[in-house]
Amino acid sequence: MRRYIAEALGTFALVFTGTGAIVINDVTAGGVSHVGIALTFGLIVMALIYAIGDVSGAHLNPAVTVGFVVARRLRVRFLAPYILSQFAGALLASVALLCMFGNHAGLGATTPFGSGWQSFALEGVLTGILMFVILCVSTGPKEVGTAAGIAIGGVVGLEALFAGPISGASMNPARSLAPAIVSGHLSSLWIYLTAPFLGSVIAVPLWMATRPSTRTYEPSEKPILKEVKA
Repeated sequence: MRRYIAEALGTFALVFTGTGAIVINDVTAGGVSHVGIALTFGLIVMALIYAIGDVSGAHLNPAVTVGFVVARRLRVRFLAPYILSQFAGALLASVALLCMFGNHAGLGATTPFGSGWQSFALEGVLTGILMFVILCVSTGPKEVGTAAGIAIGGVVGLEALFAGPISGASMNPARSLAPAIVSGHLSSLWIYLTAPFLGSVIAVPLWMATRPSTRTYEPSEKPILKEVKA
């Protein structure tokens, strides 16, 4: 149960601060800026990985959870509870923002700037890159370690910086679904409920292709074997 509570609280914090930055930017007529919004998403992801990464893995994203399951680093029985916890936290965050600020900026709902298929492809690639990095720096099903928070938060911030103006750089079905439902902005929602999952799944075999099943030790890193006598 601690895993699911951590995922709900973590996703609440992600959506509240990330989409909250979008809402406050609208309320203050650009007081946060696009760069500030991207940094907010990256920094909150980094902070949450260090805060709850050792509890639930700090997935905060149904697409990431699916990626871990496909990579066989998380058991299937955890899939539904994780995703429900993430959606619950995201919905609570959007409701909280609605109560505080009203329906400004669609509560941060993601919508494509250009064509739907352009944003679909972009969201798939963005999530694929994110999932690849997560699998490379995480331990088992958990995003933990000194490098994990910096690497994953950095990728989120980077992708939000350059891709946000086109697709919204969601990479997260929970982050997109919650504000869309609460604000009523449901157009093009199919993009953000399909592309991230597709990108996450595709990233798994690409990650496996870079990880040989049998490691070849270099001379300088050969393991020291101790003889055990019966």
